[in-house]
Amino acid sequence: MAINTVKRQAQRAVAAGAVGAATIGAFLLPAAPAAAQPVTIPGIGTFEVPNEIPIPADIPGIQLGNPPVPLPFMAPIKTLGEVALDAAMSKLGAPYVYGAAGPNAFDCSGLVKWSYQQAGVELPRTSGAQLAAGAAISTDDLQPGDLVSFYGGGHSGLYAGDGNVIHASTSGTPVMLAPISSMPIAGARRF
Repeated sequence: MAINTVKRQAQRAVAAGAVGAATIGAFLLPAAPAAAQPVTIPGIGTFEVPNEIPIPADIPGIQLGNPPVPLPFMAPIKTLGEVALDAAMSKLGAPYVYGAAGPNAFDCSGLVKWSYQQAGVELPRTSGAQLAAGAAISTDDLQPGDLVSFYGGGHSGLYAGDGNVIHASTSGTPVMLAPISSMPIAGARRF
């Protein structure tokens, strides 16, 4: 009796695994004729397991073709700049302290350095050195997370999109968003 129970449980597990594989395959494999391969599990039985499971052509958002179109539920990958910007945005309202580089207080270049550290990138500590690092870009090509340098290289912040920059401004003013046009731009860099 116990051996029959174990066999039934094993057969159910195999069947559940085949259903799970079929479900995953329906999302991952391109349309192709299904071919079955027998799989024998000693003491349990032989099962026909398809090598491929075709994707139905009528799934909304899926377009079959060559090259295949990415599946609609794939999460976009963030750039290093976007990761750094997310880190900086998490510090909105943190106090400005001259010479501070986080995690609880910042000066301008300290905020930029700390934010990029969260993305796994080491930047120079000072605003002038940050302006000399990375790849120079036009302010017309700014993307979220790009470094924007102001006042001849003496102040730095991160482009936040929509014409704004996040920066640690000055003593008495916490980390904030400001229009990029509110300060004279010295240059921009991408890391």
